[in-house]
Amino acid sequence: MPELPEVETVIRHLRPVMVGQRITTVTLNRKTLRFPIPKSFGDTLCGQMIVSIDRRAKYILITLSNESVWITHLGMSGMLSLRTAGQKHDHAVITLASGKTIIFNDPRRFGFLDVVDKHELNVHKFLHHLGLEPLDRSFTARSLHDCLRSKTTPIKIAIMDQKLVVGVGNIYASESLYDSYVHPTTRACDVTYDQCALLVKSIKQTLRRAIAAGGSTIQMYHNPSGESGYFQHRFKVYDRAGKICTRHGNKNIVIEKMEQQGRSTYFCPVCQAVSKKVRPIGSKPS
Repeated sequence: MPELPEVETVIRHLRPVMVGQRITTVTLNRKTLRFPIPKSFGDTLCGQMIVSIDRRAKYILITLSNESVWITHLGMSGMLSLRTAGQKHDHAVITLASGKTIIFNDPRRFGFLDVVDKHELNVHKFLHHLGLEPLDRSFTARSLHDCLRSKTTPIKIAIMDQKLVVGVGNIYASESLYDSYVHPTTRACDVTYDQCALLVKSIKQTLRRAIAAGGSTIQMYHNPSGESGYFQHRFKVYDRAGKICTRHGNKNIVIEKMEQQGRSTYFCPVCQAVSKKVRPIGSKPS
């Protein structure tokens, strides 16, 4: 599933192509994806100028000159591509005045397309409950600590809760907890303020590095130009069960894997031993 870095990568590819362009045609090849596509979708988009493209969590928000917002979620396998139409699962084809074509392709159909008035965006059923944006200045040690203090769930589950923090998916949660030396089973309410400071720094760094690498291509993800991401080649723990922890270089200290709420979690049993001792990112455990 595309996570925050992959969605951000998509947006950064689309902005220079789409912003300032007028939509000339909209062709829908299906009436329903994860949810029914609004009957007004094509008529609302046609003829409008694209004003901006932004992101909220993993939702792509495209603001139009008529003050409507075209919302796209990529689901499990969705892609917005810059190419000509004609492939299987091309569910929506949007043509711009420049001649460029934007294709929404989604084999598994867990994504969706919607359009709403921009003044109703904050109360939209998929957006109104969303938590802190991890790359915003408002995401701090204090804000995270305040969110966690009443939560008894494991910290990995907590930072993946979209009502607390958005966009920290399974891969990036494991990587961030490893970087900040926090064991994934630690109760969220037991994470100290100092640990939150380190975890916030780690989440921001991990997401920014992933964005700079174009995201992670684990299965189907490609950016709008059809290129794969490269962050999967930089994983420190994710999908590395049984491999040596690179902090130690000791063949007897290897990355382990366990299941949390049906998702795979990867961690180092030594680096992330349950402890309240806080170490700076990149330092070696004693």
